[in-house]
Amino acid sequence: MDRKIKLIWDFRGPGAAKTAEHYEKHLAEFIIIEELKFDITGFQHMTDMHSIAYLVVAEFEMKEVREILKPQRGEVYLEN
Repeated sequence: MDRKIKLIWDFRGPGAAKTAEHYEKHLAEFIIIEELKFDITGFQHMTDMHSIAYLVVAEFEMKEVREILKPQRGEVYLEN
């Protein structure tokens, strides 16, 4: 079974929350266009001035997606 990798984009500043929410919509569109294995995206508000958007990909898809979308960081995705 492929590990799931969570690719993360950080947004900072007073508009971070709205920007992360908007960016997540583009990530969802990307999943459909590229026919990725998993359909997992989201956003989180870390603080008033820091929010993230994320996309979960299969490990074999990670390099290609990373080159196209240029996330700031990534981590192994563990489901709750």
